[in-house]
Amino acid sequence: MQTLRSLLFTLWLYLSMPLFAIGLSPALLMPHRPAISVVRLWAKTVLFGLRWIAGVKVEVRGLEHRPNGAALIASKHQGMLDVVALLAILPDPCFVLKKELMILPFFGWFAWKTKMIPVDRSAGATALKTMVRKAGVRLAENRQIVIFPEGTRTAPGAPGEYKPGVAAIYRDLDGPCWPVATNSGVHWPAHGFMRHKGTVVFEFLEPIPAGLKRGEFMKRLEESVETASAGLLVKD
Repeated sequence: MQTLRSLLFTLWLYLSMPLFAIGLSPALLMPHRPAISVVRLWAKTVLFGLRWIAGVKVEVRGLEHRPNGAALIASKHQGMLDVVALLAILPDPCFVLKKELMILPFFGWFAWKTKMIPVDRSAGATALKTMVRKAGVRLAENRQIVIFPEGTRTAPGAPGEYKPGVAAIYRDLDGPCWPVATNSGVHWPAHGFMRHKGTVVFEFLEPIPAGLKRGEFMKRLEESVETASAGLLVKD
């Protein structure tokens, strides 16, 4: 039964992309606000199908820590749901993402229109400087910068290798950082079409204050995210 529900949800997911891309493409010619609203509506549509078709509910905890204005958010990354859910949860998110994603139909179009921050991993230090500069511009626009500090998806329970990009943004922008923990990979694995019934939790943790040295910041970020994420790995 769950296999069938997972297949139906996968159909829902991949049909939603061209339907939104074609039906709401006029938003690409409009200002930023209508365009990001379309992307957030698509994300909420995906979450609706995830719950009512696949039986996977998304719960948000730590709302007292969720920022609404300009913020740097560092989230655990276990799969595609991390992007979809944070698009729906945050008012005006700006993701740091791989440059290759910008060429994808629908996603890439709206990522370009909503001024996400693409990173060319092959460009080394130049890419890091460009990322920090663009993050500063987006924060000045009162947006929430979302970065996955591991740089790639990791399986639930597996320790991530935290990359220096998040520390560069944190240092240069001289502001706090909001960690986010999740167990998303338990119910929406990074590979395959199966979705496992239960509750995915996204938990906003207490922000890390500005002004810490790089080593101390990275240690606190990793300990905070990994400890909280491990604590979410329990059966519903």
